[in-house]
Amino acid sequence: MVKVKCLFLGIGLLVGTGVFAQNIITIDATAAKTTINKNIYGHFAEHLGRCIYDGFYVGEANKTIPNTDGVRNDIIAALKKLKIPNLRWPGGCFADTYHWKDGVGPKDKRPSIVNTNWGYVTEDNSFGTNDFLNMCELLGTEPYLSGNVGTGTVQEMLDWMQYTNFDSKSPMSDMRRQNGRDKPWNVKYWGIGNETYGCGGHMTAEYYAGMYRQYVSFMRNDGKNNLSFVAAGAKNDDYHWTETLMKGVPLYMLDGIAMHHYSYVDWEKKGSASVFNETQYFKTMKQAVWMEELVARHSAIMNKYDPKKKVGLVVDEWGGWYDVEPNTNPGFLYQQNTMRDAMIAGVTLNVFNNHADRVRMANLAQCVNVLQAVILTDKEKMILTPSYHVMEMYNVHQNAKLLPLTIQTNKYVLGDGKLPAVSASASIDANLAAHISLVNIDAKKTQKTTVNLKGRKFSTVTGRILTSKRVQDCNSFEEPDKVQPVIFKDVSLNGSMLTVSLPPFSLVVLELK
Repeated sequence: MVKVKCLFLGIGLLVGTGVFAQNIITIDATAAKTTINKNIYGHFAEHLGRCIYDGFYVGEANKTIPNTDGVRNDIIAALKKLKIPNLRWPGGCFADTYHWKDGVGPKDKRPSIVNTNWGYVTEDNSFGTNDFLNMCELLGTEPYLSGNVGTGTVQEMLDWMQYTNFDSKSPMSDMRRQNGRDKPWNVKYWGIGNETYGCGGHMTAEYYAGMYRQYVSFMRNDGKNNLSFVAAGAKNDDYHWTETLMKGVPLYMLDGIAMHHYSYVDWEKKGSASVFNETQYFKTMKQAVWMEELVARHSAIMNKYDPKKKVGLVVDEWGGWYDVEPNTNPGFLYQQNTMRDAMIAGVTLNVFNNHADRVRMANLAQCVNVLQAVILTDKEKMILTPSYHVMEMYNVHQNAKLLPLTIQTNKYVLGDGKLPAVSASASIDANLAAHISLVNIDAKKTQKTTVNLKGRKFSTVTGRILTSKRVQDCNSFEEPDKVQPVIFKDVSLNGSMLTVSLPPFSLVVLELK
C-alpha cells in the first residue's frame, strides 16, 4: 500500500504579513473576440506507473472499488466535474512502443509486453483501445490518440484509424464489431508520434518533418470525420524544431504542433515534491513563468508561416516534475502535489488563456498518480490534489471569450532573482458573466491589486480562493481536504474598478455580473 504524507521543512514558508505597492491590471471588457478553446484544459493518461493500472483501471473483477467495466466510478465523477475536454493516451514515451492490436480482443488472449520506458514492468494489455475510448464516452471527453511513429508503421496507424472511425464494412471495422463495438467512436485528434527528438526516435527536425508528411499523406479524411493531426513538437526552447516544421510541412497537412515543458528545481536533482525550501520553490516558479516566453516565441515563428493562425500550438505535456515519493518505483513517477503545484497550474493556465489565438490544446501531465496529478489513489481511497482544484476553478474559461489585459506587477524577489509576482487572465461567457483569474506566487508578500474593467460596469462580484498556511501544504490520505477552495471576501467593487488583496501563494477566481 502506497501512502504519501505531507512533510515540512522546519523553516517552512509561512504566510507573510507584508504588503507591496499596488499591482494594476487593466482589462478591456469591450474587446472579447478570441475564444479560449476548451481543449486548453486537457489531460494526459499514459501507461506509466499507477496512472492506468491501479489508477483509472482496477479491472472488471474488482468487487471492492465501484467501477464501470473496470474503470473507477469515483474518478469518472471527479473528472466530469472538471469538465475535462480531451484526454491524451497511451503516451508519452510509451506510445512509440505501443502496438494497438495487442490491446484489443479477448483479454485472456492479449499478448504481454515489457514497458521498457517506465520501470520495466509487465504490461498485460488488459486496458486497450476499446477500454480507453469507452471510458472517454463515460467522461464525455474527446480522445486524443498518440500514434506510434518510433516503432510503428504508416499502415499500423491507418488500421487504427479505420478500427476507431470507419462505419462501413472493412477489415478493421469488422474486427471492431467482433470485439463488441458496432458504431465507431469517431476519434478526431491524432498525434503523429511523441517527443521524436528524444524517446520517440532521436530524430532531427528535418527527418521528422518528412516522416510526418508521409504519415498524414495516407491518413485522409473520409468526409465524415473532421480529423485533426498534431505534429510532435519541440522541447522547451528548440525554436529550430518549430521553424523546420512550419517551413517544411504544407499548412493543409498540419493542424497543430506540440511543445513540451516541465517545471522543476534542477533536472539532474529535482528534489522532493513536498519537502522544499523557498529557494527550491523560486527555481520551480522560474521554470513555470518561462512558459510565457516559450509560448510567445514559438507563436511568433508560427505567425511567419501561418499569419491566419490555422495551426494550433499544442502544449500536450506540462506540469511539475520532482523526485518520486520515498519507497516507490523510480520509474513510476509518483509524487505528491502541493500549493507549489497549484501555483504552477494557475500561472500556466493564465499564459494559455492569454495566448488563446494560437494555443488550441494543452494537456496537464498526468491525470492520476503520475507527476502533477489531479487525483491520487490508494486502493479504495481517492484524493483530489490542489491542482485538481485549480483546474475546477478555471473551467469557467472554457469556450468563453478572452478579455485582453495589461498588467503592471510587483516583483517576487529572492536574493538576486526576480519574477513577476502576479499573473492574470480574464474572459466573458455566453451569459455575459466575466471571470478573472489572479495568481500571486510570492511566498511571503500579500499583493494588493486594482483591476480596471474598461468599457463596462458590473454590479456584483463573488469569488473563491485556493491557498493554505504553507506552500508545502498538500492533501494526503490522512488529511484529504486540507487544501481546497473557499469563499473569497477580500475584494471590493466600485463600478468598473476592483480592489483585491491576494495573500501569498494564492489563486483567486472572481465572477462579475
